[in-house]
Amino acid sequence: MRVGFIGLGSQGAPMARRIVEGGHELTLWARRPASVEPFADTAAKIADTPAELAAASDLVCLCVVGDDDVRQVLTGETGVLAGLAPGAVIAIHSTVHPDTCTEIAELAGRHDVSVLDAPVSGGGPAAADGTLLVMVGGAETDVEKARPVFATYADPVVHLGPLGSGQVAKILNNLLFSANLGSALSALELGDSLGVARDKLCEVLVRGSATSKAVNSISMFGGTVEGLAPIAGALLQKDVRHAASLAAAAKAAEGSVFTAADTALQHMDHPR
Repeated sequence: MRVGFIGLGSQGAPMARRIVEGGHELTLWARRPASVEPFADTAAKIADTPAELAAASDLVCLCVVGDDDVRQVLTGETGVLAGLAPGAVIAIHSTVHPDTCTEIAELAGRHDVSVLDAPVSGGGPAAADGTLLVMVGGAETDVEKARPVFATYADPVVHLGPLGSGQVAKILNNLLFSANLGSALSALELGDSLGVARDKLCEVLVRGSATSKAVNSISMFGGTVEGLAPIAGALLQKDVRHAASLAAAAKAAEGSVFTAADTALQHMDHPR
């Protein structure tokens, strides 16, 4: 499988390294030359444009930040779609709105190119270990084409249904994580009022039956979420906003999960 990879950040870079070390022919493109320098010791090739990368690829994986970033690298005279051959597949690892995936699929369909939405969870360490969670939406035949590549950096790879369903699952995952952060903060603030030292209560909540990734994340930053804000605040804000949009479109009540999520976002100075 010839693979192109765009988005060599803290999570994308180890994903790309797992691909080339897994024996797949890999082509990279990045806006900044510094992003591809760490791959000098691999067999990865470097393209001058996304279109050049696409021309050398059967599968193009995107791990850029958001909806507009996905559109920018795919469209235009030097974009990915300008270079892909019919029958190729695009995998969107970025967390974006499901409607963006539908929009991209319509554009790609004019080139006889398929699209998978394949957001990931686990971060850079999981990518380096090959244990990312990949949530995939799209046609079964396209999922099976891409699965050997996904398997180089992910375990498990969960096919959730048609295009967009992977993004729905990831957005709901991040909504619940944000809500868990908010609930944990409320418990810690109650502990403050009752005279329990926050660092000690964090230790109890991490090791006791209430433990969760949210509590562990808070404990790593001294019992607050302010330290998380530079790392995840804007991303969680985006995903909670996407969740609210999905709920509104489905005419579903937002419920207490949004209230708890807003608590965390407000503490990070990123209110929805």
